[in-house]
Amino acid sequence: MNAETLITHLIGRGETVATAESLTAGLVCATLTEVPGSSAVVRGGLVVYATDLKAKLAGVDEVLLAAHGAVHPEVAAQLAAGARERCGATWGLGLTGVAGPDGQDGVAPGVVHVGLAGPDVLTVRTLDLSGDRASVRAGAVSGAFALLGEHLA
Repeated sequence: MNAETLITHLIGRGETVATAESLTAGLVCATLTEVPGSSAVVRGGLVVYATDLKAKLAGVDEVLLAAHGAVHPEVAAQLAAGARERCGATWGLGLTGVAGPDGQDGVAPGVVHVGLAGPDVLTVRTLDLSGDRASVRAGAVSGAFALLGEHLA
């Protein structure tokens, strides 16, 4: 699902969205806000590129980060929940992963975890993307839009 369709669905439902982004560094939120009228439904976003900010700004458990690193499915779930709570949104999207070209904490480039938190929903989808940094980041945005779209359709 593309950004325009997501915005249309959110407006129609009277719902809002917020993001907590690591590897995409605000690209999800920026793509959503390219759509005219998005200000009615996009609450905001947290860019939590540094690991410590995942805890400080989005509320990710520091013990989880210390034990498993920043690229982990549960980190994506907690980022999504943190975005939703801290921005007062209906839906939260959380993204963490490795854009490359090198791995991080034993995780290969292209591994991305997308979390979604919403009414009675807390789920994570793991993506295995290929290509350069730009391709992985674009794929992560598309993956986040697809996950949210499945719950709005």
